[in-house]
Amino acid sequence: MTTTARVVIALLAIISFPSLSIAQDTTDVATGTIVGEVTDAVTQSPVIGATIRVVNSTKGAISGSTGRFTIKDVPAGLRTLRVTALGYDAVEYNDLVVSPGKPVTVSVRMTQGTVELEGAVVTADAFRKDVQTVTSTNLLTAEEVRRAPGVQEDVVRAIALLPGVAVTAAGRNDLAVRGGAPFENLFLVDNIEVPNINHFGSQGSTGGPLSLINVDLVEEVSLSTGGFGPRFGDRLSSVTSLGLRKGNQDRLAGELNLSTTGFSAIGEGPIGDRGTFFVAARRSYLDLIFGLAGFGFIPEYWDFSTKLTYDLDDRNALSFVAIGALDQVKFNNTEDNLYDNSRVTAPSQNQYFAGLTWRRLFDQGFYTVTLGRTFSVFNTVQQDSLANVVFQTNSREGENSLRADLVWLPDTDLELAGGVIGKYASALEYDVVVPGYARLDSIGTPRPLTVDTAFTALKYGVYAQATWQFASQWKLSVGGRVDGFNYLAQNVVASPRGSLQFGVAEGMTFSISGGQYYQAPQYIWLIGDPSNTSTLKPLRADQGVISWEWIARTDLKIQIEGYYKAYSAYPVRLFRPQAVLAPAGFDDINNDIPFGLEPLANSGTGTAYGVELFIQKKLSADLPLYGLLSLSLNRTEFIADDQTTRLGAFDTPFISTLALGWRPDNFWEISGKVRASQGLPTTPYITTPERAAETGFPVGSLDFAYYNQGDRLPFFYAVDLRVDKRWFFSGWQLITYIDVQNVTGRQNVSGNQFDQRTGQVVQNTSIGVLPSIGINVEF
Repeated sequence: MTTTARVVIALLAIISFPSLSIAQDTTDVATGTIVGEVTDAVTQSPVIGATIRVVNSTKGAISGSTGRFTIKDVPAGLRTLRVTALGYDAVEYNDLVVSPGKPVTVSVRMTQGTVELEGAVVTADAFRKDVQTVTSTNLLTAEEVRRAPGVQEDVVRAIALLPGVAVTAAGRNDLAVRGGAPFENLFLVDNIEVPNINHFGSQGSTGGPLSLINVDLVEEVSLSTGGFGPRFGDRLSSVTSLGLRKGNQDRLAGELNLSTTGFSAIGEGPIGDRGTFFVAARRSYLDLIFGLAGFGFIPEYWDFSTKLTYDLDDRNALSFVAIGALDQVKFNNTEDNLYDNSRVTAPSQNQYFAGLTWRRLFDQGFYTVTLGRTFSVFNTVQQDSLANVVFQTNSREGENSLRADLVWLPDTDLELAGGVIGKYASALEYDVVVPGYARLDSIGTPRPLTVDTAFTALKYGVYAQATWQFASQWKLSVGGRVDGFNYLAQNVVASPRGSLQFGVAEGMTFSISGGQYYQAPQYIWLIGDPSNTSTLKPLRADQGVISWEWIARTDLKIQIEGYYKAYSAYPVRLFRPQAVLAPAGFDDINNDIPFGLEPLANSGTGTAYGVELFIQKKLSADLPLYGLLSLSLNRTEFIADDQTTRLGAFDTPFISTLALGWRPDNFWEISGKVRASQGLPTTPYITTPERAAETGFPVGSLDFAYYNQGDRLPFFYAVDLRVDKRWFFSGWQLITYIDVQNVTGRQNVSGNQFDQRTGQVVQNTSIGVLPSIGINVEF
């Protein structure tokens, strides 16, 4: 028997340890409560008189004047909720786990459609759609995120299962969407645009090791990988929108979580009869584990979350959300660790974001106003092999935002949307020291950088969109946005966008979408050289998407898409004329210049194109299997300052994911995932004195004359398995799980590095088998 098999069997025994007979006996009497509200997906107005029924049960309810409903005494376990209403398409929620602990909260959004007659047979669709985007958009529920094997309950890692998304390295969640760099991705949390939603986030980019969003607080997440509408701006590749759930409106409730890497606690409940709240805290104890293991790199983090909602009356509602994180990295500088510690940066970081939203309903529409604030303090250091600090950045980035959005349906076949957003970066402060040997110009001359500066910046955007439904089968959307930046050479840009959808047959649609997309340079790029502030302008991508989608069953979707992106005004690196700027997670100043702290020019061009297949099976009452298959064929190329076409840094010609799960009963759940992809392109190192003399760069430097022309990293694949076990008791629920990442033990290569001690290029590999166990208590 292999070591991996022994680990899995031992952990299965641990999670199955509580008495099965007690659990079975209590389920005979254990019941729970489902609470929620039914609203129109477009106007957000309450749907009055909707019928909510628990499938294969006599339990149900009718939504009241506020759209709310409560269903009590529902047998504990996995349940399906079916919702129907006159004038709306029926909808099913197949993934509700009713607990004898805290009540289950459901937000039902219904789309206007066929008028159902009394007695008619209703077919419900489990695939809820983003009403403003017709292509390249998929949604995951909180339960789908939580149970995904190998994602560590990280919402960002979970969306990497979707088509067109590549992960740049094992152990990180930097997303390369359709060949684009991670900094091209937009993240929204409850209508707040957040620069980076990760612990130990990469400055000037969007990735990190772990999301700071507690998955138990997420209601659903949507990912648009291209062709998104004009409501979203200042990003080129994708939009990820996370909606946080409301607190429990029925009673006070709580949740405790304990896992291999940390613990968390959640408290929630009603505020009178009009509001809700939740508060949550989470702490890792990786610092304790890494310290005991003698690792040289010791991370520690906390995060805190809260959300309050309150209905002022039937038409006006307020919500407030705030999330903060404290991240610290320490070096354990023992003699054995000193060299390894000198090859990695330590990104300590504190951050928070908060927002207050007012929503006002009116006849056939609504508008929202959101006041937001994001703030991050970065302290990144790197030391040499004697523990002397050789690189350091101390910076603060704070931004205030105000946005207003309007949706109005003047007619049943016409939807109008528009809005404005303004952002004022009131605190941009940078204190940076880069040594000359880590910042060589194009001929190898050291160019040290010392910056101590502060400035402000203003951004604004205005958008409008009109959507017509005509001839019952056609849907046309046209719109655009204008964005302004007071600190760039080109300070105003316009972005036309549009889409067309045709209903080919029942459940089958053909769609096209496209437009222009602009993005401002990251703030930290502006300080990389005095010329950057006067020459940099917005990056641009022109996109087109063709999509075919078929809802083959109410729980089965098949989707095929093709896309093309043409980049222009992309930043090129004047110290590295063969390369465009494409930072992701930054690890070592000895490898390359950090964070875009160098002279840049907007003269780069590029293309990204590909074809994607996506098949998703939702969990349903008649077939307790779920899963997805994602296949992507892609190509990304860029032309930098030397006018030579080269592969993009995130060019991944083949990406595939297969995830399957089975729920045989209300107690057990088994799932697995296989992910495979072609390795990223690499740049070779200068390994001989002769080549060093020829280039002017020292031995151990990247040989940019062959940028992205080295051997690709080896083919990546990983197999993950997860088993969940539930116990139901009177008034509370216990969930245990085992999640084993990389069960085959394959050491996937995440990159190459030059070892100065041996003069050889070595491969950085991931950890082999990585088991994790967790316990969750709901009460």
